[in-house]
Amino acid sequence: MRKTYGYVRVSSKDQNEARQYLDLIEFGIEEKNIYMDKLSGKDFNRPSYHRLVYKKLKSGDLLVIKSIDRLGRNYNEILQEWKYITKEKNVDIKILDMPLLDTDQNKDLIGTLIGDIVLQLLSFVAENERVNIHQRQAEGIRAAKLRGVRFGRPEIQLPDDFEDILDTWQGGGLASKDAIAISGLKYSTFYKKAKIVREQKEKQKEIEPSYNG
Repeated sequence: MRKTYGYVRVSSKDQNEARQYLDLIEFGIEEKNIYMDKLSGKDFNRPSYHRLVYKKLKSGDLLVIKSIDRLGRNYNEILQEWKYITKEKNVDIKILDMPLLDTDQNKDLIGTLIGDIVLQLLSFVAENERVNIHQRQAEGIRAAKLRGVRFGRPEIQLPDDFEDILDTWQGGGLASKDAIAISGLKYSTFYKKAKIVREQKEKQKEIEPSYNG
């Protein structure tokens, strides 16, 4: 007996998959038969997709997807996966946003030809959009850096008397736990910064004699 499955994909955990779910449920797919990944469409290394395609789908089943870019955004891999699902597994695919991409209906020669052309075109568009998104992100980051925006974790601010604390600690006037507590730093940060300060002082000592001479 034929089963109908749905597949949903969003690129990140911050994106909302509700619209895709709603469209698939309105089509008549049971929620338990809808599989979802929150991963990039750059390739098909997605756990839910693998469970659906390689373990659940059987010959004669129907796979429904909101749009071709939800399947993926890699031109060559979209074509390969489409061929594998429709030819090797003998599963039909329906793309809700593009009726021409409906292997369940367009089974004659002309329908297949048109579907193949549309599939190649939309697969190209999907990958091209992915490339453009990455380019816009890179340009945005570059522009932000030029404006002075800093990325990553903020630099840890050392107390003004950090070097005095180190001198007292290294001279035996403070126990390690007391020096760390006074500095207000974490254990690992304290030792990391202490090493940096020590190395800077050693370099300065190497420079000073040659300068004075």
